[in-house]
Amino acid sequence: MKKHGLHELYAKDPVKADEQVFQRTSNALTRRGFIKGLKSLSLLLGAEVVYGQFMPAGLIPAAFAQSNTPFSIEGKDGLTILNDRPINAETPAHLLDDAVTPASRFFVRNNGIPPQKPDASTWTLTIEGESAEQSKTFTLEELKTQFKHYSYQLTLECGGNGRAEFSPAATGNQWTTGAVGCPKWTGVRLKDVLTSVGVKDSAVYIGYYGDDQHLSRTPGKAAISRGVPINKAMEDESLIAWAMNDEPLPLMNGYPLRLVFGGWPASTSGKWLKKIVVRDRVHDGAKMLGKAYRLPCKPVAPGAKVADEDMCIIEAMPIKSLITFPQSGTDHPLAKKLSVRGHAWSGEGKVAEVYTSIDFGQTWQIAELTLPVNRHAWQQFTTKIAFPQQGYFEIWAKAVDENGKAQPMVLPGWNPKGYLNNACHRIAVRVV
Repeated sequence: MKKHGLHELYAKDPVKADEQVFQRTSNALTRRGFIKGLKSLSLLLGAEVVYGQFMPAGLIPAAFAQSNTPFSIEGKDGLTILNDRPINAETPAHLLDDAVTPASRFFVRNNGIPPQKPDASTWTLTIEGESAEQSKTFTLEELKTQFKHYSYQLTLECGGNGRAEFSPAATGNQWTTGAVGCPKWTGVRLKDVLTSVGVKDSAVYIGYYGDDQHLSRTPGKAAISRGVPINKAMEDESLIAWAMNDEPLPLMNGYPLRLVFGGWPASTSGKWLKKIVVRDRVHDGAKMLGKAYRLPCKPVAPGAKVADEDMCIIEAMPIKSLITFPQSGTDHPLAKKLSVRGHAWSGEGKVAEVYTSIDFGQTWQIAELTLPVNRHAWQQFTTKIAFPQQGYFEIWAKAVDENGKAQPMVLPGWNPKGYLNNACHRIAVRVV
């Protein structure tokens, strides 16, 4: 896509660029004066906005709503930094094209300060709690030798993935689309370890504690200590893992030991795992209370104040999809069909169908969809798109799960922390 001043500004200062786009397209993004606004948009984009009359009000064109500035993290490739204290970085959509996410492309989400040089040879994991029959400590070697190993491809996604789109803006890391991945994880089943310790009938929840420090470096203060209900902990695919794609976990992703709960917010999958507590109540560790990883129990108006007692814990992630090829902003010749591919996933159950649209949701065409390799793994979709004329197009993707739940075209219900945005993913293409 033709470079212009806004593209250069996005590379240098995405926030300022967004402000300019909002100012220069304000008429175009309202219903009054929309035709006049479309002409302005076309001039900005360097091409006619085909099907522009169907573009929902309030959207920035996908050609502008992106920033792919790379940031270097050891062992990572091409990630975009969002915060450096703690370090948080996401992966541009086009770098998530692999069916199995490479470790170098898996996002980084930290709440505190990771341990500097964890020693796997001396690492231990303790299981205890009110609803544990006993307290027991395992070395990493004992976990590997005393329990059967399992490998699953499991989708992990930050609960705040997509937060940047909410309006009014929600506080927190302004994730766009890249806080997700589906690598192969290897370890032991959590239920096997819990069973070996003994779980009382009173068990309600498990909670974890890691070796990361709170940002304040206050001794004994956890940066994050979340968990899951006991029935989720006892699923076959719930792992205590030490490997990603048959290699030791990257340091920033929890080396040498972590929990992995596919399909639930990645914050439940504790990193640098040192202790698991079996609780007789809902776990009350750091980031389990207040508004952290919670939604309003009932829908609220955008910007509304919501009392903590009216917030409910997020469990399974919603249906979602991501276009990974081509990269947004590409040029494509009119005479050829465009191959499009990506992933779709759901927190519970399978994805049943994926559709794409080039006319802002007026019509949809079904894509080919693979089956998941195992429960909680994402699925791949592919399609070929023919364009009716030259100009600016947006390709939108919409996934539907086996229960008929579909992604919304634009933002789902607003919430104070900007969680669970599963709006249709869209990319920009200029047909020449």
